Amino acid sequence: MTTSPRTVVVTGASKGIGAATVRQLVGRGRRVIAGVRREQDAAALKAGFGERVVPVHLDVTDPDTVAAAVATVRDTVGADGLAGLVNNAGIAVAAPVEFLPPAELRRQLDVNVVGQVAVTQALLPLLRDGHGRIVNVGSIGDRIVSPMLGAYTASKFALAALTDTLRLELAPWGIGVVLVEPGAVATPIWQTATASADQLLATLPPTVDKLYGAQIAAAHASARRNDAAGIPPEEVAKVIAHALTTRRPRTRYLVGRDARIASAVARLPPRVRDRLVLSQSR
Repeated sequence: MTTSPRTVVVTGASKGIGAATVRQLVGRGRRVIAGVRREQDAAALKAGFGERVVPVHLDVTDPDTVAAAVATVRDTVGADGLAGLVNNAGIAVAAPVEFLPPAELRRQLDVNVVGQVAVTQALLPLLRDGHGRIVNVGSIGDRIVSPMLGAYTASKFALAALTDTLRLELAPWGIGVVLVEPGAVATPIWQTATASADQLLATLPPTVDKLYGAQIAAAHASARRNDAAGIPPEEVAKVIAHALTTRRPRTRYLVGRDARIASAVARLPPRVRDRLVLSQSR
């Protein structure tokens, strides 16, 4: 029997849900290997948690950093293997689909889908060794779409499908695969997404504002509301930690009152659902 702490990898660990998850897991006695993209974030984690957190440079879209991070994980856990993987890294690209540059759609899918799969594939041997578990951080946007967020919700629908597929494929080894679906969370993603959207929209033809100005304004207002009134990231982190450590986790966890409401709306007949969503987009 090992006496070393069980180890979990968390991607996108520098802020928001990822950082809150690191705090939760350390508080439950886990050692965390935290994927970050900036040296200052790595330094902050070391200063805050000492040896309980091992920061690694990890860009989920860069095969070289993925390989280097996996080598660090392997050296850290040894024969004990890995207790868990939290795929949390993600971005939100916002633009009307009619004018969405294909390169931006590829970037959205590369980070939120392909990158998650690449990290999972690379760590699966260690998860087998450690009888570990995978938690993917999705969104209520994997059940219901919103105008201007087609690329983002497409990535979350895809991640949900891959989560369900992995759960079936990995069942023979007892590797649980769980999807956590938060609603609005008060994290920097809203400010980052809004700033990125403004930069992207500035490069698009003037007709975008003429055709979609009202919907773009509504999307901006929604992002501001989410930033101001979203649930704290700690609420999502508690659910992630529970999904990793409970004996029999659910396959999916909705987090937040708005996520539960949106889940109910998603089950309505499509035309009724469309009217409700559009009423919030004007």
